Amino acid sequence: MTTLRASRWRLFPPGAETCDKGHGRIEVRRIWTSTDINSYVEFPHVGQVFRIERTVTSSNGSPLKGSRPRLEVCFGVTSLKPTDASPHRLLELVRAHWAAIENGLHWVRDVTFDEDRSQVRTGTAARAMASFRNLAISLLRQAGAVNIAEATRSCANDPRSALRLIGL
Repeated sequence: MTTLRASRWRLFPPGAETCDKGHGRIEVRRIWTSTDINSYVEFPHVGQVFRIERTVTSSNGSPLKGSRPRLEVCFGVTSLKPTDASPHRLLELVRAHWAAIENGLHWVRDVTFDEDRSQVRTGTAARAMASFRNLAISLLRQAGAVNIAEATRSCANDPRSALRLIGL
């Protein structure tokens, strides 16, 4: 099995490219896709492999963690064949996936649980607390809660309802 080296992907142009401006930065995303699966991975049901580059630069003249653009590269596999998902569609799907994680989990942890101000930092306690927060969010969502903050307050006011969420 060959490694997913950058040089091999650069032999052909990206299949799609997007450019977004906002929050004082410009983000350019490029995707390369390949169906030459056997050259990259030995994994069942793979329809495509892909490489995404994301370049972030400042749009308002202020430095963005230094003055140079920041480049991020990620690789992925999908069961979707090119007929089911074009390179442009794969870019959309990956972006939507991360948006859902950021907006659906991280934002709730930051705002509802005020995680950024947590004083728990020693040993594995921070990781354990993050796991407990994720568990609470998952249980509340599974129970049909749309507003996690409201559902958390409801459980705080009625601890028996919280125990019912875990089957007790």
